[in-house]
Amino acid sequence: MRIILYTGKGGVGKTTIAAATGIRLAALGYKTIVISLDVAHSLRDAFDNHEKLVHQHEKKQIRIKDNLWIQEINVQEAIIEYWDDVYSYIRSLLNRSGLDNLVAEEIAVFPGMEEVCALLYINQYVRENSYDVIILDCAPTGESLRFVSIPTTLEWYMNHIFKLERNLAKLAGPVIERVSSVPIPKDNYFQNIQDLFDKLEGIDDVLTDPKITTVRLVTNPEKIVIKETQRAFMYFCLYGLCIDAVIINRVFPDEVDAAYFQAWKQTQQHYIKEALNYFSDVPIWKVNLFAEEIVGEQGLHRLADALYAEINPADRFSGESPYQFRKTADAYQLSMRLPFLSKEEIELTKHGDELIVTVGNFKQHVALPRSLSNKKTTGAKLTGDQLVIKFQGESST
Repeated sequence: MRIILYTGKGGVGKTTIAAATGIRLAALGYKTIVISLDVAHSLRDAFDNHEKLVHQHEKKQIRIKDNLWIQEINVQEAIIEYWDDVYSYIRSLLNRSGLDNLVAEEIAVFPGMEEVCALLYINQYVRENSYDVIILDCAPTGESLRFVSIPTTLEWYMNHIFKLERNLAKLAGPVIERVSSVPIPKDNYFQNIQDLFDKLEGIDDVLTDPKITTVRLVTNPEKIVIKETQRAFMYFCLYGLCIDAVIINRVFPDEVDAAYFQAWKQTQQHYIKEALNYFSDVPIWKVNLFAEEIVGEQGLHRLADALYAEINPADRFSGESPYQFRKTADAYQLSMRLPFLSKEEIELTKHGDELIVTVGNFKQHVALPRSLSNKKTTGAKLTGDQLVIKFQGESST
């Protein structure tokens, strides 16, 4: 099984590229599902087949053609299926605060609930081996990072807080209810959370296994978009996910030669060169801007032909994260994979929240997490194909 995440800044074209990838994989014989994780779903619009989609509108998985299904996560349906007791308690709590019933129902869908629902579906499909390839059309970058961080957060909550809360509710709940109007969660609330956690068991291993899951970052050749893609690249590495491609979308083709577009073309080429510096560890695929909007199966086929002319999108194009962050007893470390480099002269330069690593003729720009952006480097060592850079620890001055 393969899981491929397509993510990027809002508006870069990731939904269209995810849909085109599904079209190509289905044509190659892979049983494929494209799942939209974005609250503002646009996946159905990409296929532009109103009659077929309306006919199946009540189904979770909509069949587009042979070997291809799509799914837009409906959080209300998922709540009924997976965690009705939790939702009912939160809604009753909000009702007691004086909120209108309809408002309480809306607010009770708290942040992160959509991402958990998506993880539940994905883990179910993995356990049941329902599809050969799962394509995730992720929400914009910030929400995507929350999505991949949820398994670790839930595990910490279950190991450190959940049992204490459950025991306190059993012991102190009857006493509190006598003197307070605030409802105390019953045991079915905690059992619902336990069941959810059991259904999610193993999903963190699936997401961080590069043989199964890889991330593809979609970007445009523009300053703000490239910078956000660089930060996303860093954070996905930080969370242990493997990035196996960066897709630069909507590049002006050579045949666009009108004088009006020359400045745009030069600007795009400048940021494409910057992207080659930022993402030199993974393949970079460029897709030209089409003369018309890409919608419907015919348009998606054209995009798939342009993007995957000679490659199989189900393949893995990188087997491990290009760099990893970790904390030791006395310092922080950044490990970078730099194959084929043997020169020992290493130059490190910090510019804002970027670390620029120069080894001989090789130069790499690395975005740093906030916890490291204000710390000084204390040394670097090249061993084999691994460059290990140390940063001052919390007690260092």
